[in-house]
Amino acid sequence: MQVLQKIKTIVRYQRHNGKIYYGIVEDDEILQLSSSFSEIANDELKYDGSRVKYSDVKILEPVVPSKIVNFGWTYAEHAKETGGKANPQEPFLFLKPTSSMIPDQGEIVLPSSDLTDQVEMEGEVALVIGKRCKNIKEDEALEYVFGCTIFNDVTARDLTKTDPQFTRGKGFDTFGPLGPYIVKGIDPTNLQIVTTLNGKVVQEGNTNQMSLSIPFLISWISQVMTLEPGDVLATGSPSGSCPMKSGDIVVVEVEQIGKLCNYVK
Repeated sequence: MQVLQKIKTIVRYQRHNGKIYYGIVEDDEILQLSSSFSEIANDELKYDGSRVKYSDVKILEPVVPSKIVNFGWTYAEHAKETGGKANPQEPFLFLKPTSSMIPDQGEIVLPSSDLTDQVEMEGEVALVIGKRCKNIKEDEALEYVFGCTIFNDVTARDLTKTDPQFTRGKGFDTFGPLGPYIVKGIDPTNLQIVTTLNGKVVQEGNTNQMSLSIPFLISWISQVMTLEPGDVLATGSPSGSCPMKSGDIVVVEVEQIGKLCNYVK
């Protein structure tokens, strides 16, 4: 069995037989792996000899995390527009349930209007942790990142403004689009983010504009909780978040990664 030493883009998908695999994306094909995520994170990349068309499989969330850690108000203008504190000394922290996750091309299902009538998008860069870590130093933090993907922190804004915690406004099913894949070997501290709603640009920013750096965020959260391989850290959203309605199409594009596209229902 061939063992691949270098990778760039890792995707998780389901074939017609119902089996789920990880693979390496090459143009419009996927080189199928027999490796688990933990093996891939340890560079144990076992190609099983199969090639499948990207369009012939169901693309899934690129990882199954133990937790989704979200950093809020890391961009000053977004903090101002949503009632937060710009340029904080420490991150504003919240968690999303893994039940909120949906993949690329998945449907964001709006809750009943009795629960919320202001659901907005927040396009973000997300980090996928590759090694278990606790109490790590800031200058070593990026060594624990397996790769980068794209996240849409869908938010019931009316609820986050009134609830004492963000759990309800952030935690509805389908409020965590993630994907479409993980890209290794890129610098997460300088990535352009563009979010469009029905083709119109509504958010635009760069991770180099964050008021708290990505290495600082990783180190800081590792003082609070142990990070496990596969955990997702969503790094916050630039300004421009706005309401979505049924029938809308929202696309978050991050340079060097790709596009995360979801449909609002």
